[in-house]
Amino acid sequence: MSEQLRIGVFVCECGLNIAGTVDCDALSEDAKTLKDVVCVIKNKYTCADPGQNEIKKAIGEYNLNRVVVASCTPKIHEPTFRQCVAEAGLNPYLFEMANIREHCSWVHPHDREKATEKARSLIRSAVSRARYLQSQEEATVPVTQSALVIGGGVAGMQAALEIADAGFPVYLVEKQPSLGGIMAALDKTYPTMDCSI
Repeated sequence: MSEQLRIGVFVCECGLNIAGTVDCDALSEDAKTLKDVVCVIKNKYTCADPGQNEIKKAIGEYNLNRVVVASCTPKIHEPTFRQCVAEAGLNPYLFEMANIREHCSWVHPHDREKATEKARSLIRSAVSRARYLQSQEEATVPVTQSALVIGGGVAGMQAALEIADAGFPVYLVEKQPSLGGIMAALDKTYPTMDCSI
């Protein structure tokens, strides 16, 4: 890799959700010792606008080309942080997260030392992964605005009608010579006992 790595690490206290159990100051000090890390910032709520603004400012100020956020679950905030780094001009795929809330503070609430050690390991791992991240571009694929419905039973016919009512061309394919599926084979339907055809 010819690019000189400049990694920024952002440690979130998440109010007391993380800081109530994990020693965030110790995590920040440890992150400063990691290879390629040029900036470490601790924040009370990194996902909030002020925290995101700190990330954007640090990307410009320290010329960061990788960002690691140690906070809560990526399930909720990964899109938030990817958008944040993109707004700062960094490819959103040069971002990595370490989940130190659900994986550390919430599962080890009565053992500060072990929760902190586990969080330290997760941050070190995230920084290691960040070294290998590469810029990615999302592909766009043209979509044909029509639908294929396979099966001309009651459900297939209803789906085809609703799609057509929404204004899209529909192709209904049925392997039998007539529509209706199982319903066409019945002579009466419950509860009215009417003819099914």
